Amino acid sequence: MPVLSAPLERRITKAVQIDHVTVGGGAPVVVQSMTNTDTADVDATVQQVAALHKAGSELVRITVDRDEAAKAVPLVRDRLDRLGIDVPLIGDFHYIGHKLLTEHPACAEALAKYRINPGNVGFKARKDIQFGTLIDLAQKYNKAIRIGVNWGSLDQELLTRLMDENSASENPLPAEKVMHEAIIQSALLSAKRAEELGLGADKIILSAKVSQVQDLVAVYTELARRSDYATHLGLTEAGMGSKGIVASSAALGLLLQQGIGDTIRISLTPEPGGDRTREVQVAQELLQTMGFRSFIPIVAACPGCGRTTSTVFQELAQEIQEDIRTHMPVWREKYPGVEALNVAVMGCIVNGPGESKHADIGISLPGTGETPAAPVFVDGEKKATLRGENIAKDFHEMVLNYIDNRFGA
Repeated sequence: MPVLSAPLERRITKAVQIDHVTVGGGAPVVVQSMTNTDTADVDATVQQVAALHKAGSELVRITVDRDEAAKAVPLVRDRLDRLGIDVPLIGDFHYIGHKLLTEHPACAEALAKYRINPGNVGFKARKDIQFGTLIDLAQKYNKAIRIGVNWGSLDQELLTRLMDENSASENPLPAEKVMHEAIIQSALLSAKRAEELGLGADKIILSAKVSQVQDLVAVYTELARRSDYATHLGLTEAGMGSKGIVASSAALGLLLQQGIGDTIRISLTPEPGGDRTREVQVAQELLQTMGFRSFIPIVAACPGCGRTTSTVFQELAQEIQEDIRTHMPVWREKYPGVEALNVAVMGCIVNGPGESKHADIGISLPGTGETPAAPVFVDGEKKATLRGENIAKDFHEMVLNYIDNRFGA
């Protein structure tokens, strides 16, 4: 089997416009995130939305679960606009979304997209009515929707029917396969119904979230085969810390490699008091390391071994990476194209010079027992050799000068 050097060609989907952000239709994969503040707390919500946007989130979802939250949404939007933060806001609705949007038209207008979960939009006879109301409101205010199926709140009537049909079949499928089919059908039937009610396919995004990697890959692969709606990728309940990052990256990476996915969210459980922007950083790094988009200069550094008992290269790599993240909000405007920069910080002479030559600017620090000299390579050529106690500081200044000279014009 040939080795792929690039992802498969992107799947062609309908383009959906969410204010100034395009999802699908061949547009770059969009990074989104979600607040965990009480939306009724306007100050806290504005602060977190601003932080997520500054980190690079291109869409931000907020919870709209009661009257107080619905009343706060236009206040949040107004405050963000006055701060010059134009990130589109997505309303996350469950159970009473039809009621909240009807009774709070300013909220309906302030949001750029509505997230509707067909598993809890209504039950029995009220389901069709309440779903229809949400679609009517989306058309009235010219908003896009995400039909977001989640296996934790799956339409039980649909699941029960499919389970019964499967049991009566001559060749019944495993229960997990029936579950997959129920998730897919819930999304597609809801999208079809929305179109029947007059909402265009260019206003519909689908998601089908589960919490296990292989289930997610199976569901989205089949969903993509059956439709050309734009899709939102995310592993729900991914978990905390490295577990959440690894699971989300594995699942989304496999799908993105197949050309599936138009917008992504990394659903990390934050550490107590942790930074919510971590999910944005992981989403960006996933897309950048796979070659889909460039968000921030990459700092390559060796893992270290017995040749690198000094921590200088680790400290320097960390310092440069943190400095880049701190300055990127300004650099995006001041230095167009800087996000494509590659910096290498290597710890010894084995791979150091070679890796440094491949980077735009790189340094090969001396390893244990090596001559205390650090060659610096710029655009593949050796430009300097740094010595003494200020090697880290001198190289840091060279990186900043390189950025200014190359991208400042």
